Amino acid sequence: MTQIGHDTLKTATELKVGNKQYHYFSLDKIADKGWGDIHRLPFSLKVLLENLLRFEDGQTVTTDDIQALVRWPEQRTSDREIAYRPARVLMQDFTGVPGIVDLAAMRDAIVAAGGNPDRINPLTPVDLVIDHSVMVDKFGNPQAFAENVEMEFQRNRERYEFLRWGQKAFNNFRVVPPGTGICHQVNLEYLARGVWSSSDLNDNGKTWAYPDTLVGTDSHTTMINGLGVLGWGVGGIEAEAAMLGQPVSMLIPEVIGFRLDGKLREGVTATDLVLTVTEMLRKKGVVGKFVEFFGDGLADLTLADRATIANMAPEYGATCGFFPIDERTIEYMQLSGRDDDTIALVEAYCKAQGLWRVPGQEAPAFTDTLTLELSEVVPSLAGPKRPQDRVPLTGVRAAFLDVLSQSLGPHSTEEAKLESEGGGHTAVGSDEHAGAVPLQLNGGQHVLNHGDVVIAAITSCTNTSNPSVMLAAGLLARNAVARGLHRKPWVKTSLAPGSKVVTDYLAKAGLDDDLDKLGFDLVGYGCTTCIGNSGPLPEAVDKAIAKGDLIVASVLSGNRNFEGRVHQSVKTNWLASPPLVVAYALAGTVKIDFEKDALGHDSDGKPVYLRDIWPSSADIQKALLSVSGDMFRKQYASVFEGDEIWQSLPVGDAQTYGWSTKSTYIQHPPYFEGLTAEVPPVQPVKNARILALLGDSITTDHISPAGAIKADSPAGHYLQGHGVEPIDFNSYGSRRGNHEVMMRGTFANIRIRNEMVPDVEGGFTRHIPGDEVLPIYGAAMRYRKDDVPTVVVAGKEYGTGSSRDWAAKGTVLLGVRAVIAESFERIHRSNLIGMGVLPLQFPAGTDRKTLGLDGSEEVDIPELNNDVSAGQTIEVTFRKGGQSQTVPMLCRLDTATEVEYFRHGGILHYVLRRMM
Repeated sequence: MTQIGHDTLKTATELKVGNKQYHYFSLDKIADKGWGDIHRLPFSLKVLLENLLRFEDGQTVTTDDIQALVRWPEQRTSDREIAYRPARVLMQDFTGVPGIVDLAAMRDAIVAAGGNPDRINPLTPVDLVIDHSVMVDKFGNPQAFAENVEMEFQRNRERYEFLRWGQKAFNNFRVVPPGTGICHQVNLEYLARGVWSSSDLNDNGKTWAYPDTLVGTDSHTTMINGLGVLGWGVGGIEAEAAMLGQPVSMLIPEVIGFRLDGKLREGVTATDLVLTVTEMLRKKGVVGKFVEFFGDGLADLTLADRATIANMAPEYGATCGFFPIDERTIEYMQLSGRDDDTIALVEAYCKAQGLWRVPGQEAPAFTDTLTLELSEVVPSLAGPKRPQDRVPLTGVRAAFLDVLSQSLGPHSTEEAKLESEGGGHTAVGSDEHAGAVPLQLNGGQHVLNHGDVVIAAITSCTNTSNPSVMLAAGLLARNAVARGLHRKPWVKTSLAPGSKVVTDYLAKAGLDDDLDKLGFDLVGYGCTTCIGNSGPLPEAVDKAIAKGDLIVASVLSGNRNFEGRVHQSVKTNWLASPPLVVAYALAGTVKIDFEKDALGHDSDGKPVYLRDIWPSSADIQKALLSVSGDMFRKQYASVFEGDEIWQSLPVGDAQTYGWSTKSTYIQHPPYFEGLTAEVPPVQPVKNARILALLGDSITTDHISPAGAIKADSPAGHYLQGHGVEPIDFNSYGSRRGNHEVMMRGTFANIRIRNEMVPDVEGGFTRHIPGDEVLPIYGAAMRYRKDDVPTVVVAGKEYGTGSSRDWAAKGTVLLGVRAVIAESFERIHRSNLIGMGVLPLQFPAGTDRKTLGLDGSEEVDIPELNNDVSAGQTIEVTFRKGGQSQTVPMLCRLDTATEVEYFRHGGILHYVLRRMM
């Protein structure tokens, strides 16, 4: 069901598809108004234009908004704010659990105000896919999957019972149970429709057709752009507001056109392409912008290839990476088992609306463009710390040796060179940093060195959604096994596909056994290593790394390789295609030169090189015949039912949740305590202290608790104080429903560096004025006890990475009033506002270094009051030792709606007050 606007411009029209009659809002009819040539609009903006036409109500959407979007090609940029209403919301469980916790808390708040809890329900359909909780505890054996799933349910029973309650208590809310797949792959293969149809609540039951659109609580929601569906990641806070019927406030974006020409060369994968695209667009600078792909090269990219590129829009910094709908879209919808009526509607509607890409057509008007000749793409990895740092396969060894030299000091350069030339068994650096550590594994004696690969993981929706690269990995495994090759014993291998369809087609192609023989047994259907759920390394390997202070490597087919993300013992992490993951498992080191060095020897003692076992395009095309629509229909027929364990979880009938004070997973959050119907006045910031002084590219992984919980951390102490042993800590992600754990882990990443304590790595700070070094949580609580507000000061690209709502929630719970940075990533800036934290931006040419800040300063923001407005200049004063500096900062409340959210103390407070 959908609520239709006023249609002041009279653009509603009819569309007949087969024997069915639909209504839709025609873009061609708006062209008749003489406002501009809508055919020059990028496809992605046409989707936004349809959204405005459909919801035009004279208040949230006006005809002036529509006219501004139609006229966009005149300037190809705009400062016009619009209200966008996506058709649905997609969640994964790490971000979904706190979202449902917040909804449950809102029900309590509305009951406390004398209201009906049933008023708190998703008004926009929500799908939550449980995909972030499985960990790779067991690997390399046929029982790994069953054992990991069993442990997943043991660890997460409280969370899963809570979600089962939510599934029953809330309307418009569906849950895909654990052990099914990754949310973005499930979305691509099943949930998305391309074009939706539904009845209208206010117009005699007409059936309306409209583009499939969404927002998701995971930054890689953009993967669905490959299917021609406009969607992007938002913070959990913003998604909750969308669930409750609030429009997404946004400026009409700039759109960067990315032209693709030619064809990929033999042996080059979609992963190599996406790493190249990511590098190019990150250099171009597309943060906060749409990217739309065009050009004749699209015809030779499969839908799965497009989805791989679209998936990594967060890595290249764009809001989305959009591919228009065309014949490739229809082919994929047929392959993935969509029904005939849906496919017919998609084609007819898009052709009627001008949303269908025609080969050779004139390119739309873009803000700017760049071009890639596909034949120039070469096999590549990205690393060792950022997804945009592409390295040609031929340069990985040298790139690692550079990292080694920088880490161990200049004295180690020659030794590193000797090591690489001498087979990897020569010690590198001083005795303190020995580069070769003996270890015993499975009864054998081995040596672990700098650069050895200790994790090789085929993981993440980015690549496991793409049959060509998955089958390539299986074919490479088959060829390797046939030549008698084995993975190196110190490599932890895993296969974690994004859907059960993957294991079906690997089995039908006869490639599953070969992957198993190399240790790539199925470990689970979920994100696993890509989000830090890599599980423990074998004890002997972990001890050897610690003993030698070794700089070892992981190679994964994921999208994120930030510091401390994959595994705390692994300092260099490399993104690669699935077949290259297998190749590095065979090599056991990133110091290999695949052109010169053999992977091993066959039964006749002959060297085997990567080129000898790399599958041809013809082999891959033949294997692709194993993929069929029946597989998709079979696996998604009962996608919401779950297994016997899921179905046996108890679920009550209460409209409000029965919180347990004993739970260490789910706790009632404090956000709405004492909430009044009246909006309190915005208060200036006086005598604040700097909680952290941070550098460039601080990611949400640095800010938000993620990965393992250390026993000697504030969160570890809390859990042990509640009777939880370290072996049962689980991950931070699994405990996102407990604010007590999460606020203790905020800014606690082991790799974060606070310039206030330059010699200390990890989440520590100086408490001023006493100058005592404390965990950031401990200092924050002391400031809060003394009623001292705090701010965070940072460099460029603050908040890059995943759309972690806890990066903002933890920040506000620590008492931070404002974050002052040189620039912000889009999602995190929005999340900060959604929690009532003010983002301020240094003026060009000014930063923490030019001001000489060392973190001991007091900070005043005296002009902060009820008159705060979008984009205004706000003066910030830094005081120290009787001296002061006042700097005019840009207020990064970019829209009037964001100002309203901030004034209310957050977006959920705004929604709840409206309901009260």
